[in-house]
Amino acid sequence: MRRSITATASIIALLLSACGQVEGAFSGPDGEVKAVATTGMIGDAVSNVGGDLVDVQTLMGPGVDPHLYKASAGDVGRINEADIVFYNGLHLEAAMAEVLEETETVTTVAVADVIDDDLLLRPPEFEGQFDPHVWFDVSLWATAVRSVGDALRRLDPSHVHVYDANEAAYLDELAELDVYVRERAALVPEERRVLITAHDAFNYFGEAYGVDVRGLIGISTASEAGTRDIRDLAEFIAERQIPAIFVESSVPARAIEAVQAAVRANGAEVGIGGELFSDAMGDKGTEEGTYVGMVRHNVDVIADALGAGEDGR
Repeated sequence: MRRSITATASIIALLLSACGQVEGAFSGPDGEVKAVATTGMIGDAVSNVGGDLVDVQTLMGPGVDPHLYKASAGDVGRINEADIVFYNGLHLEAAMAEVLEETETVTTVAVADVIDDDLLLRPPEFEGQFDPHVWFDVSLWATAVRSVGDALRRLDPSHVHVYDANEAAYLDELAELDVYVRERAALVPEERRVLITAHDAFNYFGEAYGVDVRGLIGISTASEAGTRDIRDLAEFIAERQIPAIFVESSVPARAIEAVQAAVRANGAEVGIGGELFSDAMGDKGTEEGTYVGMVRHNVDVIADALGAGEDGR
């Protein structure tokens, strides 16, 4: 009798397990795919490609630094309850690596891993790793968006046509954005086309759009700037007569303010050109709360502060 009960229980468990693995049988309301994204940029891509078929929860909100972010108990619960988890990869979410690596029952997708290594930057000071800030080259980010679409099509093949249409529409929007950024950056006089921020989040932006990028504390915000770093950067700014430097929404402003004071000590002046969104987007419901709006905001602030069009173009 006991063996019979055990066998029956085993069969029920196997049937329940099989039901849980049926493609398209998702745990969200009305059969939605339950997706988790680490950063706002990734969450925005998933929302655009997934549309009404995907319920997206983003772990890192406005002003949050992904280099230092550690998953809370609530985050771990959201990850384990999801159908799929999207993250950047390339060591951006370094403090979350263990949580993501130990997630065995949920599909995880590192959206930047599909980008060809030859297109990635490998800064010498970043210990042989790739620069993870790929979203600032819009054409590279389009490749990451395609990886989102591929993952959703594999997970939910019954709605391939919807994901195809959404992805195509969003990629068209990104193609227009790429042109816009290129045109705005080109309006800045070449000698002033220098972007100085707290950390090197904008190297892909500089490579793609012809801007010399200088960050005070390197690729990761886990490092700190020393007195010599501040002095050297201040001397460069004074010598080149750079009109503006920039703070970032996810990095404390004190580092850039220290550079501004050091420039003044060198007998020159440099203004704070404005706030840029680097590792996090703006507030939900604002223009900067979307990837496209964030990128447009950044290039507009940079171009205006550096004197776009002042050479008569």
